[in-house]
Amino acid sequence: MSKLDALRAMTVVVADTGDIDAIRQHKPQDATTNPSLILKAAELPAYQDLIRQSLQWAQGIHNSDSLIVNACDKIAVAIGCEILNIIPGLISTEVDARLSFDTAATVAKARKLIQMYADAGIGRERILIKIASTWEGIQAARILEQEGIQCNLTLLFNFSQAVACAEAGATLISPFVGRILDWYKASKPDADYSGKADPGVISVSQIYNHYKAHGYKTVVMGASFRNIGEVEALAGCDKLTISPDLLAQLSSSAGDLPQQLNPEQAHSDIVKHSVSEAQFRWAMNEDAMATEKLADGIRRFAADQQLLEQRLSQLL
Repeated sequence: MSKLDALRAMTVVVADTGDIDAIRQHKPQDATTNPSLILKAAELPAYQDLIRQSLQWAQGIHNSDSLIVNACDKIAVAIGCEILNIIPGLISTEVDARLSFDTAATVAKARKLIQMYADAGIGRERILIKIASTWEGIQAARILEQEGIQCNLTLLFNFSQAVACAEAGATLISPFVGRILDWYKASKPDADYSGKADPGVISVSQIYNHYKAHGYKTVVMGASFRNIGEVEALAGCDKLTISPDLLAQLSSSAGDLPQQLNPEQAHSDIVKHSVSEAQFRWAMNEDAMATEKLADGIRRFAADQQLLEQRLSQLL
């Protein structure tokens, strides 16, 4: 048995890619995309017909959004539909990162994406709307979840973000393991961050145990892994979204893979936390890593969204 097979026995494996061929090869339960992955996918030969169809569709749509914005939304949904033809589970589709501090605009975009999936014959039960874990994004998720629209709160680096997401009733969170490690390695490059000493692993483990100890239904999906050691250290987490390269490494690796996270081992004496807006903002202010990585992640996703828009404009 490979380590990937062993992992699947205790954790739902999600493909962190928009590459159809990679998804076919590794057969994940779910898949997740973001603007960076959509941009890469849009450059693949397999998607060129979808690009042309999306542009043609956008030219015939008249709403408050621009032609390019409509085309980008259509491409994201079209790629999501293609992936859903392969996987049995859920696809995550991300809201434009430039809306990360606008609750009303995030809600409107999410509703639009869900309607576009519905028009393509895909029910909302198979969709997760990805939203950055800003305070405004979390409040948008609160509204959407009450409407039956499932949300994936991404770019999560701080425990208070996780608490606020659970209290908002988010379906799923994506704490970024590798990006946390990146920050600490840049800060203290000589420190040992292997195995359970990895600060990203420590963060996800704390969140997981807090959720399980207090009965939160929000799913914890570790994301942004830098090596298979991080994946192995979180074996047993509800879900893990893993890049094709690391999936291939796990698939070709044999040996024992002990379960590290288990809901039955979450201690009932873990103090239950709650956060107000003021407490949330102060916690983020006091956490340089989380503040910097959240801002950096939003900027990166926004930049890739803008690059996709530029390329579509050139095609037009």
